[in-house]
Amino acid sequence: MSILSTNKVKLNAKPKDKFEAIRMAGQLLVDAGHASAGYIDKMIEREQTLSTFMGNGLAIPHGTQDSKSLILSTGLSIVQIPDGVDFGDGETANLVIGIAAAGNDHLDILTNVAMICSEDENIELIMQASTPEAMVKIFESGMEG
Repeated sequence: MSILSTNKVKLNAKPKDKFEAIRMAGQLLVDAGHASAGYIDKMIEREQTLSTFMGNGLAIPHGTQDSKSLILSTGLSIVQIPDGVDFGDGETANLVIGIAAAGNDHLDILTNVAMICSEDENIELIMQASTPEAMVKIFESGMEG
């Protein structure tokens, strides 16, 4: 199973708040079999403790330390939010990337995602992606490098 595939990409989402955006990202991971349903609650719990907003319009929600048992395999989900969603402190996320990481994969994945999203041209491509396939291609090329 691929870490990222088209069934884990939601384009043009319009969540009413950051928690709905996180639930969308989490549900994609659950539906794809990467995590059990309780993992979404752990993603919300993490956000209530510490914001997962990374800057540059990017949030990377993931579960709390004690949620490892709810992760079945490593996966990534992407929710594109053209209009943005308020992540608190005046920060707006246009991209919410959910992570379920088995073992110690989360640091590598966080690093790769942060590197991809630190490039302004990549953010532009991501926000212009009009198909799940286009979105997956942007991240796959970044993960290989």
